[in-house]
Amino acid sequence: MEDIREGKTNRRNPTLTEHASKVLPYRGLGSGVPRALKEWPRIEFVDDVSGNQFSAVVQRPEVEWQKAAGQVTPPVTPPVTPPVAALLMLLAETGELGNVEIRGHLQLKDRTHVRERYIEPALAQGLIEYTLPGKPNSRLQKYRLTDAGHAMLQSLRKEPPTP
Repeated sequence: MEDIREGKTNRRNPTLTEHASKVLPYRGLGSGVPRALKEWPRIEFVDDVSGNQFSAVVQRPEVEWQKAAGQVTPPVTPPVTPPVAALLMLLAETGELGNVEIRGHLQLKDRTHVRERYIEPALAQGLIEYTLPGKPNSRLQKYRLTDAGHAMLQSLRKEPPTP
């Protein structure tokens, strides 16, 4: 492994390396590992003698705020897709609506699309709830904002628009 760290080459296929050095953008045989170690010394090499190969394990650097906090913190709120945001705004304006009414307000025709892209993600995130919780497939089923939905809507309205 020390030879590899120092950049000494072990050409396993001299014919291939002879042609590759003329065809590919090489900087020099054996110079890659020393250059990588110079840039990031926290590379660990695992030697597999039986397979005549080695593995390089590169440790990711710790982000500064992770060091200060001592841990990785999840985002404050999960991301909201544009369809879910549109549904939240619609329900905030109108109150309780069923699938047919939602499609009418949003000028959409496909019931499955509305359910999969708008309603199910909002339900999964706890942003909306059923008005008939015991009967999710009822034709009379409607949806309304939860407290979390109201809070998410407030945070969306405070964010500046992205260019």
